Amino acid sequence: MLRNFAEMAEMVRSNPVKKRIVLACAHDEHSLEAVNEAVKEGIVEAVLVGKEDMIREIIKEHGLALEDATIYNADDDVEIAKIAVRLINEGKGDFLMKGKMQTSDLLKQVVNKETGLNMGKVMSHVGLFEVPNYHKLVVLTDGGMLLHPTLEQKAQIVENAVGALNNMGYENPKVAALCAAEKLNEKAPESVDAAALKEMNEKGEIKDCVIEGPISYDIALSKEIADFKGFESPVAGDADVLLVPDMAAGNFIGKSWVIQGGGRMTGLVVGAKAPIVLTSRGSGADEKFYSIVFAAAASK
Repeated sequence: MLRNFAEMAEMVRSNPVKKRIVLACAHDEHSLEAVNEAVKEGIVEAVLVGKEDMIREIIKEHGLALEDATIYNADDDVEIAKIAVRLINEGKGDFLMKGKMQTSDLLKQVVNKETGLNMGKVMSHVGLFEVPNYHKLVVLTDGGMLLHPTLEQKAQIVENAVGALNNMGYENPKVAALCAAEKLNEKAPESVDAAALKEMNEKGEIKDCVIEGPISYDIALSKEIADFKGFESPVAGDADVLLVPDMAAGNFIGKSWVIQGGGRMTGLVVGAKAPIVLTSRGSGADEKFYSIVFAAAASK
């Protein structure tokens, strides 16, 4: 169990084998500064893809500790994305990060059936949060990729999140399939799906985790409330993963934790051969740095 981002960073830092980040369109000072911090902290080794002259100029101008990073020169965003994906396939990198380019340009190469990183699975967003008044880090999924996932897609979303946590050393993480109430409501599709996911887990169809559902948000995160309501489950008050019924719910919860709740977040896209860091230019340095840490921890 990891209680905060600092513990996660220390776990990665203590690993003698450093993961390699492939930064696509690395000619961007904000992305390079985040990667530089991770390199200085002993989190990763850097592989940079982009306009080499600009990359070296930024490194020199800002005094970044990336002089020894491997650089692959390319000018066109599409070509850069192809090179970055190829490097992952060739085993020359462990995870991807988007630099100064459109997300669609990178993901188009990721999902290419012939040369990409697609494993024939759903790709989903895994948000990892420090939430005040909760005793450990918690995953929120999926708040960024799938608008209205089907039951089959929800099962894969769970598997993606569980796989990331398994790679971080978690055994049987506790998954809460969130609904408005903890009692099955046949008129609420998300409630029916939650019960089905729990049954799939009990039958061994979804492995390496414990799923509870339907379960309400308050019960998932508060043992005191669970006890008051008489809800008995190993997930109650101790959830590692919150599975939301749709993207909007995940978006609302995550933003409320950060904006009003004083929480911190990081996130990845998972479900491909390697995690993908897709932070925006508007993301703060803290979020970018810990997204790299998260990817390094969650990659194989």
